[in-house]
Amino acid sequence: PASPPGLSAYVAVSQLLGLTLLATTGAWLGRYRGGVAWHSTLQFNVHPLCMVLGMVFLQGDALLVYRVFRHEAKRSTKALHALLHGLALLIALVGIVAVFESHRTKGISNMYSLHSWCGMAAFVLYLLQWLLGCGFFLLPGASFLLRSRYKPHHIFFGIALFTLSIAVCLLGITEMLLFNIRDSYSHFVPEGVLANTLGVLLVAFGLVVGYVLTRDDWKRPPLAEELALSMDFKTLTEGESPGGGS
Repeated sequence: PASPPGLSAYVAVSQLLGLTLLATTGAWLGRYRGGVAWHSTLQFNVHPLCMVLGMVFLQGDALLVYRVFRHEAKRSTKALHALLHGLALLIALVGIVAVFESHRTKGISNMYSLHSWCGMAAFVLYLLQWLLGCGFFLLPGASFLLRSRYKPHHIFFGIALFTLSIAVCLLGITEMLLFNIRDSYSHFVPEGVLANTLGVLLVAFGLVVGYVLTRDDWKRPPLAEELALSMDFKTLTEGESPGGGS
């Protein structure tokens, strides 16, 4: 069956924006910050690259999985959803290690800025969200009642954490600019303009993904076999028959 009108176009725009913001991040770090390396003074630059890639682009794509793969088996879609989130977490962890190692080498204090507080909160909550999601929806054991009760919370916090991640990136961009070009930032220097453009791309990516996620008519419809399996699962875990009897 064909996708709902407009869905494919919005998904394509989201991917174009995502790839553009990654390219813009690379251009900023390569052109004005010296590039990216691990065992050097450029180790810090691994941090913004990993956070934009993991906590924004991959997290956004993981949220779109249920809109894009509308007619594939539900378990395969769940696995891809969890895999993308797990990959985003792993990349973000590399970025966090990079910034802590860079600060340690340069003798800079950690966890004192609003960006670092919100960023660490976003990462920890994102990890918790992933673990709970795997426990409730991917691994066997959780009852139908628990899954149905937790699902609205899982959806809400998924969108909320994606929004928070973008906000943290915007804080980080501003912090980097103030640290590096504080005296010239107000003169519309090329680095400032490019970094501001990156911020606008982050917001645009978030808006497009959010729009796709909140369109009720674009939600993934349950397949016939999924409805049957859901009733069987409810019968096994809650002790009810498909007709509602005990």
